[in-house]
Amino acid sequence: MSHPATPQRLNVFVASLSDLLNREPDEGTLIERGGELLQQLVSHDDWLPNELAQPSSERYQQYLLHLDPARRFSVVSFVWGPGQSTPVHDHRVWGLIGMLRGAEASQGFSRQADGSLHADGDAVRLEPGQVEAVSPRIGDIHQVSNAFDDRVSISIHVYGADIGAVHRAVYREDGSEKLFISGYSTPPSIAQRQPAQHES
Repeated sequence: MSHPATPQRLNVFVASLSDLLNREPDEGTLIERGGELLQQLVSHDDWLPNELAQPSSERYQQYLLHLDPARRFSVVSFVWGPGQSTPVHDHRVWGLIGMLRGAEASQGFSRQADGSLHADGDAVRLEPGQVEAVSPRIGDIHQVSNAFDDRVSISIHVYGADIGAVHRAVYREDGSEKLFISGYSTPPSIAQRQPAQHES
């Protein structure tokens, strides 16, 4: 599925990534070539619909831009309000993160022999047009934050599954896991048209 008014740049990216996946590349090739495709997409900040770029004062937003019909991949816009961040978490599938607007910081973690998590070096700062990758093979546990305290940042994430339905984990300081399913955020224009839900 895609947004009804899917921009042409996103259409081109989706078609190109679909073609790449049809060739069944190994993960290294997929991350390299998929990263190049995502870099082309986020090198232009003129295509993301405004309603899918709206922050929330409560938490960062995850708007679904495209879901492959076979659920081989999903494309999501992450919209970060000033100073917002994720908990330490994993993905359990390959992922590509491309910076569209603003900047974000990603701190990687690795598990130690005693089960605790240890920060891997300094946080990586992503600027517009830059791309990084995650996967269980190359490193999958990180914490991400808006690099700015005074403005919105937006990154485009591509995952090797319907990421909103994947069972994955957030991590406590001792390295213990709490499983979760992220789901997706509802664009404000759609949320306003939906009737209020009341708990019974």
